[in-house]
Amino acid sequence: MSKNKIAVFQEQEIRRHWDDREEKWYFSVVDVIALLTDSDNPQVYWRVLKKRLIDEGSSETVTKCNGLKMRAIDGKMRLTDIADTETMLRLIQSIPSPKAEPFKLWLAQVGYERLEETVDPEIAIDRAMLTYLKKGYSKNWINSATQFILALCERNSIPAFLFRRERRHTSFPPLFGREGGGELRSHGEG
Repeated sequence: MSKNKIAVFQEQEIRRHWDDREEKWYFSVVDVIALLTDSDNPQVYWRVLKKRLIDEGSSETVTKCNGLKMRAIDGKMRLTDIADTETMLRLIQSIPSPKAEPFKLWLAQVGYERLEETVDPEIAIDRAMLTYLKKGYSKNWINSATQFILALCERNSIPAFLFRRERRHTSFPPLFGREGGGELRSHGEG
């Protein structure tokens, strides 16, 4: 299996590479810049953006972009800068373009949600349950998975009471038992 793949976003190709050792995707920086800026020369845009980031004190972001030979438009293998997802999201924040705005709004929303989850971890549990439901998992499967998590907590001495508190601000049924009771349901119970 080839580790270099092409991702298509809004009918434009973005070269990417899967790193088995790190278990993450790396994306061609100039391909993403081309998509978001409509620049005639995304390589020059990237050079200017790198300089601006360094001048602003964000040299760490630039340092995380490494060179990798990838197939270019002319079919030859050419060295291009790549970045993992986290670094790529940071770069997108630095691109002043209307096309980058939806990504920036999404990043702000995700950041806000994670801050909420830090204050109230119950929100993360609710979000995970809704995500599994949207993906088509059954409530029984979700309940079994959460019971498995509880068993892991017990085995690793993580206090289970963290997962069995009363549900205050949600209409979704409690993840680990009845309202406020903290009792676990068996696999067959609904």
